[in-house]
Amino acid sequence: MISKNQIKLIRSLEQKKNRKREGLFVAEGPKVVDDLLQAGYHPKQLFSTTEYHNAERITEEELHKISFLQHPQKVLAVFEIPKAQLTLNITQHLTLALDGIQDPGNLGTIIRIADWFGISHIFCSLDTADLYNPKVVQATMGSIAHVQVVYTDLLKLFHTLPPSYPIYGTLLDGENIYEQELTQEGIIVMGNEGNGISTEIRQLINKRLLIPDFHADGQRAESLNVAIATAITCSEFRRRK
Repeated sequence: MISKNQIKLIRSLEQKKNRKREGLFVAEGPKVVDDLLQAGYHPKQLFSTTEYHNAERITEEELHKISFLQHPQKVLAVFEIPKAQLTLNITQHLTLALDGIQDPGNLGTIIRIADWFGISHIFCSLDTADLYNPKVVQATMGSIAHVQVVYTDLLKLFHTLPPSYPIYGTLLDGENIYEQELTQEGIIVMGNEGNGISTEIRQLINKRLLIPDFHADGQRAESLNVAIATAITCSEFRRRK
């Protein structure tokens, strides 16, 4: 039986300040939890309504009390938040930089997209949504275990790069991505859902790209969702590989 104190702790982890204080986050569902376990994440608590590893058995009713999902997925784990450590030479890889992404679903989906296209590192501005928000964790569908996400001051990071290092960004005044030379190393910057890439970061972009629309009559959607734009951009980079 799960205790009231356990329920209180788990529910408190919906808020960033509590996750930061406790050094813990919640993951749900066999797929997400399996991927985290295989990646070496350490569970502090593991609950399941069925036989699952060495999980504590709980009832469906108890799972509903601790789950953040409308339809709980049998397994819930509380993991320790690992210490972020940069493990690559940036200039030898293709990476993503997220400038002010606010929607947890978008962030989680972008992490999943990066995983699919073999991009192992994402740099997030300090005002980007929290990686360990339950909605972000769920949206990654386990890719949180495969992609290293580092929060940093993007301006300072970009200023440490060689002057000629490719910094790509999708902008309305950019050049058609399908007609530009694309390298297999560089940083692809994706901006805020409403405001796009910030002015300060935009000034450092030296490879301005545009995802063109294909409506001849001009009647089209106003813009692309940032996660979809990320998928299109990453796909085109990898297609050239």
